[in-house]
Amino acid sequence: MSESWPVTVLGATGYVAGELLRLIAGHPQLDLAAAVSESQAGAPIGASFGHLAPLYRDARFTAPEALAELLAVTPRMAVFCAAPHGAAASMIDGLLETAAQVETDVRVVDVSADFRFRDAGAYADVYGHAHGAAHRLAEFASGLPEHVEGVPARHIGHPGCFATAMLLAAVPLVKLGLVEDDLFVAAITGSTGSGRQPLPTTHHPVRHANLYAYSPLGHRHAPEVTGLIEAATGHRPRLHFVPHSGPFARGIQATLQARLRQPVPAAELRSMLREFYAGSAFVSVVESTPRLKDVVGSNYAQLGVATDGESIAVFSVIDNLLKGAAGGSMQWLNRMLGWPEHTGLTAPGSGWT
Repeated sequence: MSESWPVTVLGATGYVAGELLRLIAGHPQLDLAAAVSESQAGAPIGASFGHLAPLYRDARFTAPEALAELLAVTPRMAVFCAAPHGAAASMIDGLLETAAQVETDVRVVDVSADFRFRDAGAYADVYGHAHGAAHRLAEFASGLPEHVEGVPARHIGHPGCFATAMLLAAVPLVKLGLVEDDLFVAAITGSTGSGRQPLPTTHHPVRHANLYAYSPLGHRHAPEVTGLIEAATGHRPRLHFVPHSGPFARGIQATLQARLRQPVPAAELRSMLREFYAGSAFVSVVESTPRLKDVVGSNYAQLGVATDGESIAVFSVIDNLLKGAAGGSMQWLNRMLGWPEHTGLTAPGSGWT
């Protein structure tokens, strides 16, 4: 491997940031340079993430204004941005501008939605506000590492957690020409997908022992997913997506259904999916239906298949905070910096979470 890189986490107090900090602590080539937080600047990292206190005993959150000084004395820097949608773009723009002034080599992986669209107008249509750094869009590419060859841009916008689960199931079906144009997805996510700030819909008494749909057929991830399917396959299907809130903390289970163009036996469909993901370190196709407990706490994803001869159902399970966010972003950074994609990511799921 090449030499290690210092790494900075922007927006460092959320759930995804906590997972990034945990992964960085176990990565052999990354050294934490700064965990940037405006609200917690100067506070111990362990105060926000008690489970990380043994790993970061003396480390404290860094104020945003200290970044310029850090970049000035650092020839290169890897950056994960875990700031909220809408805030990430301007934050990244300022960091890249400062880095250019001091000639620091910076590589960014953004976990927010701000660099998942190629077009600022498309972003504004979905999120309801102008893009915070439209002039930077050409410097970023978006997609799953499993679906994009090489390093397509200097910086990466990682797809969202729902998007990751759907793309893993949808892209092979569309690229192999197995299904007609309408894709129907029902997916259930854990409460950590809503972020650290409590909301009425994520309050424990509401979420516990409950299950309900939200934003049915109008969720903002649908345009992102169809755009990324088109980028990976050259074809843009129609996506009908109904997300659900589940009574668990971590994980996403997505069921994609579509009509087959012609009957294909289930065993053959599984073989086709296995061949499609043969080069992936993290995606496997199981004989039965996959289960969340087999992937939660890991960067692994599992797919399962069923067919009645006319239609196909593909079941996709991931950990929303890892494969759907921090882990998938680490995959990208590993590739961008010339390291094996699985570096620091091979720990299995916890099994009994």
